[in-house]
Amino acid sequence: MTDTDWPPHTYETRPYRQRIPRGPRADRLLREVTVALPPHIADLDLVLERPVAAMTTASAGALRHLDLVHGRTMDGLNHLQLRTEAIDSSKIEHVEASLADYGRALLGIGANASATSMASATQAMERLIREADTTRKITSDAILRAHHDLFARHPDEAANAGRFRVVQNWVGGSDYAPRDTLHVPPPPETVVDYIEDLVAFANRDDLAPIAQAAIVHAQFESIHPFIDGNGRIGRALIHAVLRRRRASRHLTVPIASALVAHRDRYFAALNDYRAGTAATIIAMLAASTTIATTESWKTAETLEGIRAAWGETAGNPRPGTAAYRLLDLLTEEPIVNVELVTKQLELEDSAGTIEGLERVGVLTRAKRTRRSPVWLAPAVLAEVEDLSARIQHQARQLPYGPR
Repeated sequence: MTDTDWPPHTYETRPYRQRIPRGPRADRLLREVTVALPPHIADLDLVLERPVAAMTTASAGALRHLDLVHGRTMDGLNHLQLRTEAIDSSKIEHVEASLADYGRALLGIGANASATSMASATQAMERLIREADTTRKITSDAILRAHHDLFARHPDEAANAGRFRVVQNWVGGSDYAPRDTLHVPPPPETVVDYIEDLVAFANRDDLAPIAQAAIVHAQFESIHPFIDGNGRIGRALIHAVLRRRRASRHLTVPIASALVAHRDRYFAALNDYRAGTAATIIAMLAASTTIATTESWKTAETLEGIRAAWGETAGNPRPGTAAYRLLDLLTEEPIVNVELVTKQLELEDSAGTIEGLERVGVLTRAKRTRRSPVWLAPAVLAEVEDLSARIQHQARQLPYGPR
């Protein structure tokens, strides 16, 4: 897939000077930089070769079928998929934490910086998808709000949360100046115009949804409109586009789990896009979606089995009872505390109900949570990890994209 099928980026050399001199002498003396200028895409036509077009149609069809069968009836599946996606999207950026720490961060209880970042990524993704679902639009304001969610709790980046960059940034190379870079995005004064062009493309209805989502993502990564967080917001945009186009009405299949399996091929596909070949990233996204959808069918069956086994372990509580309702909640929220259960279920004795399920082994108390107890549902959390592992294993067999 090397033929040009999309306008390549052009390049322009511009004056450059560090605002605050720092770093090696070569960085301090740098006086010009070559920036990439992506094409404006709002009205561009996309013509896919037949094999790639067939892939996008098949992957979208498989996703719609999964959503039709399980989307309305299994809230737990969407919650599990969303958490898996947020975790693996963060891993692409080398942000990792244990599931227990991630759960504490979701609950707003003291957690490490990585776990807090992963929880914020979950919140940002949920917002972007929800707004695309309810308004049927992708907007620059929604992107800014999602970015604010991502960094509002970050000690170093909170001041930039929800703001497009006003300085030149770059990818790779030196930390102090755009030297020996992998990519230098367009100048800061062009960002707003590029984003408005991007959302116009994202709101079209005449394109194959998978291909549209892939190009929106690749274009966003080229623009790199933020100082940090571009990758996670860009991958959340994939799901926002798919939800707006109704490729999925309820579920968020963990596409990032496939992408994280091949960081180098994923980044090379983005470089292909910049060089004028969109088919690589489109094919990679289509194949990733198909794999994530296939493995999510297995997860749906696993969750049903877990819920049935819990019922037997807990003595088959009657529908409507506190124990029954908590078991249902645990398929959606496998990391809980008393406050969450009380808020969600309005139980009189949330602590007693939780402890009852702890005694029979459905729940275990997380370590280092004596002052603010947190309980885990190990069976569901194991499936979060297994779903990611299965998708990554299958993704490593992908025949598409640069090697």
